[in-house]
Amino acid sequence: MVTEQATTNEELADFDTLTGRYQRELMAHCYRMSGSVHEAEDLVQETFLRAWKASASFQGRSSVRTWLYRIATNVCLTNLESKPRRPLPTGLGTTDSAPSDELVESHEVPWLEPIPDAAVEVAERDTIRLAFVAALQHLPARQRAVLILRDVLRWSAAETATALDTTTAAVNSALQRAHAQLAERGLTPDTVQPQLDGEKQRLLDAYLEAFWRKDIDRIVQLLTYDATWDMPPFENHYRGCTAIGELIGTKCPGGTHDMPMIATTANGQPAFGLYMRQPDGHFEPFHLQVLQTTGSGDELRVEHVTAFFDGRLFPRFGLPDRLPADYVPVAAT
Repeated sequence: MVTEQATTNEELADFDTLTGRYQRELMAHCYRMSGSVHEAEDLVQETFLRAWKASASFQGRSSVRTWLYRIATNVCLTNLESKPRRPLPTGLGTTDSAPSDELVESHEVPWLEPIPDAAVEVAERDTIRLAFVAALQHLPARQRAVLILRDVLRWSAAETATALDTTTAAVNSALQRAHAQLAERGLTPDTVQPQLDGEKQRLLDAYLEAFWRKDIDRIVQLLTYDATWDMPPFENHYRGCTAIGELIGTKCPGGTHDMPMIATTANGQPAFGLYMRQPDGHFEPFHLQVLQTTGSGDELRVEHVTAFFDGRLFPRFGLPDRLPADYVPVAAT
């Protein structure tokens, strides 16, 4: 949660300053609501446009920050009207796939998207974890807004009711229902990933090297026994380290030294841009993996991987659009 900062009516006269101060935290807010980094960018711009048009009527009864969040929340609610939720394949309610199953690709589903850590404030990263945002998408839009305002932004029931033009009783009821749904998935805003330390870095280095060598046995060792794997826009999702190893071994086209990865971060979690060698030798983007880890010491493992097959994500995460044929990933040298 970002600390409240004092603001005045005079600040509204300088929208460059206003944008610079609140751009990233409003980006995180709109991303939690929409599940889409592309939509969130548009929603933030719409928020500032509405704020600019309404600036003359701002009377200072709340901080500018609170006022902007009210506008942003209602912009998001309008945007979400009649729109389907953005799931991950593991959230479709379908059974786990077998590695031998045919891959089913769907571009009709508006999939949940990852967001670069660089796009949001440091203090916001704990509450944009991929699993948490995916769980939020299961909530009706107004319940989603109530939970974010109450549990993430720590607004009071009265403040939330004012922002949503409803009653405190309705807010409390919506929050209770939202908590019940999230409890079924074992998620709260406080189930935060530990920060990257030496142990986790060694795990990630080993993971990168295992893919570079396409060492299926090693990849399996680095996963929890019941690890899960999904890869939008494919509807298939997999459970169990053995099944995931077989999937990579049989469905992934690359061989030894064909799949270098570059480390990045997404949703406050470790991530990798994975490249695939092309016939002429160079490497091109293949997918972006976002990892969830668990355990510590000798028990530290990867428990969930979402591999986003969307080449448009690479420039958004500051990743190269190609790698030369002689490229070798750093951890594998």
